[in-house]
Amino acid sequence: MKRILIIEDNKTLAKLISKKISLELDFEVDLAHKLSEAKLFLKMFNHFIVLTDLNLPDAPNGEVIDYLIEKNSRTIVLTSNIDKKFRKQIMSKNIIDYVNKGGVNDISYIINTIKRLEKNQKHKILVVDDSMVFRKQMVNMLENLFIKVFAVAHGEEALNMLQTHPDISLVLTDYNMPVMDGMQLIVEIRKKYTKNDLSVLVVSSNEDDEITAKFLKNGANDYIKKPFSKEEFSCRVNNALEAKENIDAITNHARRDFLTGLYNRQYFFKEMDSYLKQIDQTHEQFAVAMIDIDNIKNINNTYGDEAGDRSIITLSEILRSCTNHKDLVSRFNSEEFCVVLKNINRFSAHDIFERIRKEIENVVIFSDKGERIKFTASIGVVIHKDDTLQESINQADMLLYKAKQNGKNQIVIN
Repeated sequence: MKRILIIEDNKTLAKLISKKISLELDFEVDLAHKLSEAKLFLKMFNHFIVLTDLNLPDAPNGEVIDYLIEKNSRTIVLTSNIDKKFRKQIMSKNIIDYVNKGGVNDISYIINTIKRLEKNQKHKILVVDDSMVFRKQMVNMLENLFIKVFAVAHGEEALNMLQTHPDISLVLTDYNMPVMDGMQLIVEIRKKYTKNDLSVLVVSSNEDDEITAKFLKNGANDYIKKPFSKEEFSCRVNNALEAKENIDAITNHARRDFLTGLYNRQYFFKEMDSYLKQIDQTHEQFAVAMIDIDNIKNINNTYGDEAGDRSIITLSEILRSCTNHKDLVSRFNSEEFCVVLKNINRFSAHDIFERIRKEIENVVIFSDKGERIKFTASIGVVIHKDDTLQESINQADMLLYKAKQNGKNQIVIN
């Protein structure tokens, strides 16, 4: 379990923060009331984050900050000091944030910040800037936010990096750069990625409002002017990542079947349209299979609809586990599934679907009353040739019907 260290000489406040964190986050919390106690914890454990006051009994002048930075501890400062000059001085150090002790809302802010930092570990950001100084500054700030960072000097290198790492979530780009500037880079990015697919933040010292507007019109998600404060930079980056996550969640929900989590029929045809264009020149073979649970009405009538749903979910899990990540598994309707195995011949396809058939035949589920339930499935398989996709699906459906007519629990393949 991940750990958080709280360094706070006010024991009541320390316990309050600890309790709130323990209730809302899956973290083990260590409490230290002095720097000397904190040093012991830091020797024993690796902490995901350290929350620290600035004025401690044995470190009254903020010495704890320099010690934590020296130990490479990612740090959030929690203090009652509201002096702006002092705040700016502390923020110039390699810390994550500076939070005033103002009450429950500030504790909630800290908890939300920690949740954000956890999510940031899944993201990759590409920094594009020809200034080594600014590049290093941004990389340091982003890495302190638990983000994996790639850094390049101009737009052409950025496009190559995006090809190598297609899972990059956000691009931070300067405007004036050699080889390919930021404006050209955005134009090239938007030829392949929508604003929902990949966020782009422009970070530039250009003061021309027309240039700012042109960046936004060409597809930039946001614009940050240099020089920027650490807090503004962090907030804009975090907001961009959160927006990307929300869009991904909505998109994923729209393309998934609510019961099984498999792709739905609509997304299946959209994905297959892209795949068919991709293999237009290579004439790659693929198998199309229609799979249907045998006698599901009997399961529903005998054991209840929940048992029927359980059989559908179980079948979906078997299909997912027996196919490759590049294959396409979709739920077409209540008990009927469509599976596409890509780049495969007839014999290999038959072997895979036979393994699926046996897994289904051998699985056992249980009713709400604990009754053992076994079920089977029939499978019709077509090796796609020169027909349209819909024609191949129709043929697989006819072969599925033939498997049902022949006694069920079997594969019929063309």
